[in-house]
Amino acid sequence: MTRCLLIVLDSVGVGAAPDAAEYGDEGADTLGHIMARTGLRLPVLDSLGLGRILGEDGGKAPLASYGRMRERSAGKDSTTGHWEIAGIVLDEPFAVFERFPDPLLRAIEEETGLHFLGNHPASGTAIIDALGGEHMRTGQPILYTSADSVLQIAAHEAVIPVERLYAICEAARRHADAWRIGRVIARPFIGAPGAFARTEGRHDFSMRPPRSILDAISEAGLAVTSVGKIADLFAGQGITEAYPTGSNAEGMQVTEALWQRTETGLIFTNLVDFDTLYGHRRDVAGYAAALAEFDAWLAGLLPQCSAEDLVIITADHGNDPTHRGTDHTREEVPLLVLQGNRAAPLGTRDGFADVAASLAIAFGLPPWPCGRPFL
Repeated sequence: MTRCLLIVLDSVGVGAAPDAAEYGDEGADTLGHIMARTGLRLPVLDSLGLGRILGEDGGKAPLASYGRMRERSAGKDSTTGHWEIAGIVLDEPFAVFERFPDPLLRAIEEETGLHFLGNHPASGTAIIDALGGEHMRTGQPILYTSADSVLQIAAHEAVIPVERLYAICEAARRHADAWRIGRVIARPFIGAPGAFARTEGRHDFSMRPPRSILDAISEAGLAVTSVGKIADLFAGQGITEAYPTGSNAEGMQVTEALWQRTETGLIFTNLVDFDTLYGHRRDVAGYAAALAEFDAWLAGLLPQCSAEDLVIITADHGNDPTHRGTDHTREEVPLLVLQGNRAAPLGTRDGFADVAASLAIAFGLPPWPCGRPFL
């Protein structure tokens, strides 16, 4: 295999997983509900097999292999989803808190010399609106969480510069490991009370993962190039070159430029706007527009792919903007695999790690210990 492109459409789920009720997500269907509400059509993805994934019959034969994947790990967060795609199935889920324990908070405060506002679950934009003014008066950063295993710290860039915020998050990360918290996230913002806006300076500080297929590929002397938040989610492990991005548009632009100059190795891209800008904010129209933008970009990328290339398009979880609350939803995810002239139904895969098992075959590596390859 010369080149592989693995694209994760962050939160683009295709229907509730069998255990969705355990997460309060019965009936969730991110893509299905968006299409039903807006009349959205995605002709390029449909040509690859998306319609068949969604249960539509007829039409032209798909150009790619197509199926669904059902997550084996417990959880519905980005770290869990991406780690499983890379061949790490978690037996124990990351910890989730309604309020972070006093010993953890004290340890972070003692190391940083700070006190925090908040310490409760909240939407990021809502808590900044609620506590941003007090933060600016006191200089105390805002700490909060969500239904995922995340410890988020927000600060106004004029009060706590971005690099200082990153240092605070690095300290929090050191203490969060003992509590099995998946990610510490820096959330810088700007503006004035009543008109705060988060910036593109977000940075995720993840737990270091166990060995993944990314390590195996890079250890074989091949490039593993990350685009978007991939390097953050894997704490840089197994990544040979990283390109952080601030938007889907930038992520697609960088991915295409890298693809044009890449001869061998893996490009692993996350497009996060679907989740952060539209899923969490329950913006159905915005989500639909972002999907249409990706579909149009994909039309220009596919002619640049040869029969020797491998292109995989999938997702990490759901975030149904028509569902109750503002959190991720436990859903199955799409799987589209473009490889030469092969086009076949792949069924419903028992675990995201089938991607890792397939990458091992694509790059001529020893079989991956979990997952069933679809190549």
